[in-house]
Amino acid sequence: MLYFRHQSSLEHDPALLSPEHPDTPERIGAVEGTMERLGWLGCEVRDAPAATEPELGLVHARSQIIMIHDLCAVGGGQIDADTYVGESSYEAALYAAGGACELVRALVRGEDDVGFSALRPSGHHAGRDYAMGFCLFNNVAIAAELAIHELGVQRVLILDWDVHHGNGTAHIFRHRSDVLFASVHQRGLFPWTGAGTDSGSGDGLGYTINVPVPPGSGEAVWMSALEHVILPAALEFGPQLVLISAGFDAHRDDPLGGCELESSSFAQMARRVRELALAVGAPVGAVLEGGYHPPALAESVAATVAALSGVGTAEPTPAPMG
Repeated sequence: MLYFRHQSSLEHDPALLSPEHPDTPERIGAVEGTMERLGWLGCEVRDAPAATEPELGLVHARSQIIMIHDLCAVGGGQIDADTYVGESSYEAALYAAGGACELVRALVRGEDDVGFSALRPSGHHAGRDYAMGFCLFNNVAIAAELAIHELGVQRVLILDWDVHHGNGTAHIFRHRSDVLFASVHQRGLFPWTGAGTDSGSGDGLGYTINVPVPPGSGEAVWMSALEHVILPAALEFGPQLVLISAGFDAHRDDPLGGCELESSSFAQMARRVRELALAVGAPVGAVLEGGYHPPALAESVAATVAALSGVGTAEPTPAPMG
């Protein structure tokens, strides 16, 4: 299994401008400390490259790229109520996007069939021409578009299991039939999008799947959504590449969510996704999104990496009654 990282993820620190900001470098420090103690779980650890401006431009307007670059170049500032950048944030965002892109390149080249890009800042709230929700560039969307635009992949599944709906990714691909975007997320939570009735539009009608779950939902609810709604549709879609927007803020200890998952719950979901990928003969890559309780995040990432590597088997989840 491949594991991408970069030191720049430790340099992006919104707390320099917003002292109580939850997106801290300690998130990556906790993850890497745990992974190192576990011998990186046998992963091949690689430094991520920086994304190029043309790669960012696969999904983002040039005005957005310039705005973030220029704001960081003058020392940083506030983009919206939740999103802050410092002098080092643009470089960190380039490496976060570059890690996702290099992960996809390696998977499509056949260097491995599974991998994880564990960098920050996250990306799934960033749209074509806006940054928001701690996200500057949409790492997983850039990587998916790279796979289609440059690597000959025809169908990509993006599964987003962050507790917050990936509105940016959904917006970028909502008119497309070559990307199946599927999200399980907490209902009534930031960014207040992702209604179950939203299934895309135009040529993309039916290629967006939203499964909002109630606050307090635990593993049984999340696994049921995955097994009985998303995976059957994904199997029919037949992706040639599977990407996970891997947020871990549905963990019971996370301060920004209200769900009740354990680290083992993410492992269960990861095993099911790996089973799907094996069934359709597609590689699977995970890209880090949220998770704001560093110990829970670290434990959950390690559990997910182990599960994607093929450790353990998933238990079947009963179909919902009625």
